[in-house]
Amino acid sequence: QVHLVESGGRLVQAGDSLRLSCAASGRAFRSHTMAWFRQGPGKEREFVAVISYMGLNTYYADSVKGRFTISRNNAVNTLYLQMNGLKPEDTAVYYCTASPSDTRSPYATHYEYWGQGTQVTVSS
Repeated sequence: QVHLVESGGRLVQAGDSLRLSCAASGRAFRSHTMAWFRQGPGKEREFVAVISYMGLNTYYADSVKGRFTISRNNAVNTLYLQMNGLKPEDTAVYYCTASPSDTRSPYATHYEYWGQGTQVTVSS
């Protein structure tokens, strides 16, 4: 069982940077693939980025590649998403999620545990 709590979302202006955090409970964190998804207003939940157990492998959606960086610190059970060059279209609720499988799947159904989400709003 993995319990996830996101934080760091807020209102920013286009071009700003923001770092999201996801605190995970339990020693199982380091044995789970971790990912970020987001859901914008009136949109379906979409994949943002995924990171492997030890953080050696990452994979990004094309829409955020080169602007966002996913990372993790297994010593403190925390997942991060560094977001640079934010755009209004990045406005969404951002969710962290975990899978016990070694996956880089972009499909939400492949992930087992979800946080409650944190709102990021980017004004133009």
